[in-house]
Order: sequence, then C-alpha cells, then structure tokens
Amino acid sequence: MELARNPTRTVRIGSTIIGGGNPIAVQSMCATHTQDIEATVTQINDLVAAGADVIRIACDNRKDVAALAEIRQRTTANLSVDLQENYRLAELAAPHVDKIRYNPGHLYHHERGKPWQDKVRFIVDTAGANDCALRVGVNAGSVDPAKVEKYTADDSISPMLESALDHCALLDDLGFTRYCVSLKDSDPAKVIEVNKRFAKERVDVPLHLGVTEAGMPPDGIIKTRIAFEQLISRGIGDTIRVSLTLPNARKGEEIKAGREILADIAAGRVRSVVDYGRDALNIISCPSCSRVENEAFIDLAQQVKEMTNYAHDHAITIAIMGCRVNGPGETDDADLGLWCGPNFVNLKRKSEHVGAFRYNEILPRLKQELDALIAGQSSTGS
Repeated sequence: MELARNPTRTVRIGSTIIGGGNPIAVQSMCATHTQDIEATVTQINDLVAAGADVIRIACDNRKDVAALAEIRQRTTANLSVDLQENYRLAELAAPHVDKIRYNPGHLYHHERGKPWQDKVRFIVDTAGANDCALRVGVNAGSVDPAKVEKYTADDSISPMLESALDHCALLDDLGFTRYCVSLKDSDPAKVIEVNKRFAKERVDVPLHLGVTEAGMPPDGIIKTRIAFEQLISRGIGDTIRVSLTLPNARKGEEIKAGREILADIAAGRVRSVVDYGRDALNIISCPSCSRVENEAFIDLAQQVKEMTNYAHDHAITIAIMGCRVNGPGETDDADLGLWCGPNFVNLKRKSEHVGAFRYNEILPRLKQELDALIAGQSSTGS
C-alpha cells in the first residue's frame, strides 16, 4: 500500500533529500574510532554497499577532525558529523561533511556561561557557509538541564519536546530551515509518544526516527520495529536509523533491518496493530520469523486477505500474528485478531477470546465475526 506522509519540507543532505514525500532515507553510524582511518573507511564502504543513504561519524577532538578530512577524500558517501560535546568543532568539521548533528543537551558542557542560543547561532552560521544540513538530536539521556528542572522526575517526554521546539523556533528565527529533528529514547513507547506530540506541533519539520540503545538482534530490531510501525503508519518519519549492538563487520545489518522494516510496514506485515488512517479494511500480519510455530500461518495470512476482500470499504482492522509471543497482546487493539499456535488459531474480538480453531476451520468462523461487525456498523450508521 502507499503510505500517507506528513507534509514536511524537504531537506537536502548531500545527494539525499528527506521530507516532502521523498522515500524514507535509511542511515547508520560508524562504530569505529574515527582516527582509525582505514577501519572507518572500510565501514563506510560496507554501509554504502548495504544501501546507506547517510552515514554519521563522531568527532570528539581536533585529531578526529583531521582524520575526518582524510576520510572525506576517500569516499563519496553522504557524511554527517556528530559534534558530541564540543560545538566549536563544527567550524573545522563542516567543510568535510553534508550534515552536522548537535545535541541540545550537550551544548552546556563547554563555555557554560555562554547562552545556548549563541552556540546554536555559531553552528548555523557554520552550516550555512559550508552547504550543510543540520539535525537537532534530542536524547532522553542528555536533555537541557533547565528543561528537566521544569517537570516532574517521571516526565521525561516534556523536557525533550520543549527542548526540540525551542531549538526549531530559534533556527526558524535565524532564517535556517534546512534541518531535521530526532527525539530518541530506549523505550519504544516513549519514542512513539514524543514523536507524535512533536509532529502535531511541527508537522513541517522532517523527523529522524530511532530507538537508542536498542540492543542486539533480534530484540533490538523488534523494539525499533514497533516504534517505527506506530509512527510511520501515521505518516510520521522521513529518515530512520536502526541502532544495533553488532560487530563492526556486521554493521550493514542495520541498513538491511531498516529497509526490511519499511517494506513490511508498507505491506502491512507488522508486529503491532497500526492505524494507517484509512476508512477501509486494514489487514496486518507480522513478518514471518523463527518464532512462527506453524508455517501454515503464512498461507493463512494470504487466505484471510483474499477471503475478506468483499469488506474492503469497511473500517475494520484484522490482525494475524504468527506466534504466542506477539499474538495474545498485539491483537488486543484489532477489531478481529488471529494468533497462531502449532495446531490451533486463536480468534479474538478486541481483547475477548472467542475460541481456538484448527487451521482448516478458522476462515468460516472469522467470516462470521466479520459479517457481524459489518452488520453492526450498518445498523449504527442507519
């Protein structure tokens, strides 16, 4: 299906353009030591080969920047520099990259007496002079301390949101609109909430999506996938990064995972119940994986799609989940849910368990429930 997209403005990052309905870009970050030029160039090449649109490199000091300059000579990849805690490195790094990423929470580590607005102005002037885009990268673990103090200890979302909005307002006032924003947390639920709230306030600003410290695959991919499913299905997100704990030689798996997640969301193969914002039948099914206990689940998903075609114009969500890990909970939000075990398919109506049926029995029973929902919609609308 064609996904709806928020009407964000376009932002060019080297040869890649995000926002404005352009394809969602997939990014990664080098895990090598920047001063190890050979290792870093090798990793960049691996990521490019895997299909990376933008690659980020961290610079902590002048020696890192010197290495970055040589790295730039050895690759045509779209590069982003992560300024870490030293915002003044922007002036040295900008000639060698296509984007500068700064963290509002890190602007307080140097020149503490200088207002953060002056530091951002310096970064903006540098970006403008060197044809660089910007990313305002807000992380739950490093938020503007003045924002944190304004809210209760159990509210980590509001400080992130306020910080991001304040920085956007300043960038706009400075006449610099070639920027995107990221709001990241290690908790997918918080990533979903803060990005939904930001997108409601600033629908024009392209969003970079990611879950920090997602961990090792497959769990890290699953956590990231759920956050992306809930946001991208709502039109939120213009570029993504899947952050995984991987050996350097396998870093390209982040790009592969990102591409697969995007393809699955577009095809309705998801692990959580998503809302595509359409007044029409919404059939979603999780991607097949090693947790699937009966491969008949794959055929069943296709059969459900074919059988329910007659209900295309009805706003009903049917979820088909392939295992007991995702099935019981993830089908709660669907109007009708199927979660598949080794021998039986469990049928649910919202969170209510209707019964367990053999694979060759489930379709007629599902049709009964679907017809009852349609009848209920018709009587309500009449």
